[in-house]
Amino acid sequence: MTHSILRCVFILFLVINPLHAAANNTILILGDSLSAAYGLKQEQGWVQLLQDKYDAEQRPINLVNASISGETTGGALRRLDALLEQYQPTHVLIELGANDGLRGFPITKMQANLTALIEKSQAADAQTALMEIYIPPNYGPRYSKMFTDSFASVSEATDSHLMPFFVLKVAGKSELMQNDNLHPNKTAQPILRDEMYNTINQWLNKD
Repeated sequence: MTHSILRCVFILFLVINPLHAAANNTILILGDSLSAAYGLKQEQGWVQLLQDKYDAEQRPINLVNASISGETTGGALRRLDALLEQYQPTHVLIELGANDGLRGFPITKMQANLTALIEKSQAADAQTALMEIYIPPNYGPRYSKMFTDSFASVSEATDSHLMPFFVLKVAGKSELMQNDNLHPNKTAQPILRDEMYNTINQWLNKD
């Protein structure tokens, strides 16, 4: 009888413990206008749509959207310490760099900032993911290639998960973009949500 009780307790521990660990998945999203629902209501953006999907599935994942339109890697670096202290995330997703590139900032400086963002997050015991970013080709093929290649370099150097640029499926399609042709519109947001749902799942399963 005693053996049976102990066996049941052990099985319950194996079942409950993973669920408890999953309940602690708090993902801090450090992004720019692409994640900040630029030109839209917050509830229409992909981040909130993804949170709604998690909630509907009763998945214990909490998304903290710390994205700001126009944000640069340097701006996020100045905010990061306070965000880590406030939210104590288990995961940090960095979707930054576009505004650095559009303003012609030195790529080496952007790489240094991305590296610092990742290292600070890892020092706070958070798993890190870095999204690869593309910029318009009018800056020249050499700068554009160096810019995009830098994300893989930083990811490898910091042992951070590299995510594909999530806007590629909607970019260039006028029916999915706002009038500026830079920001996805309301119709595109569910597409971005589904893209990030799959991408984040791969990241979490990798952990």
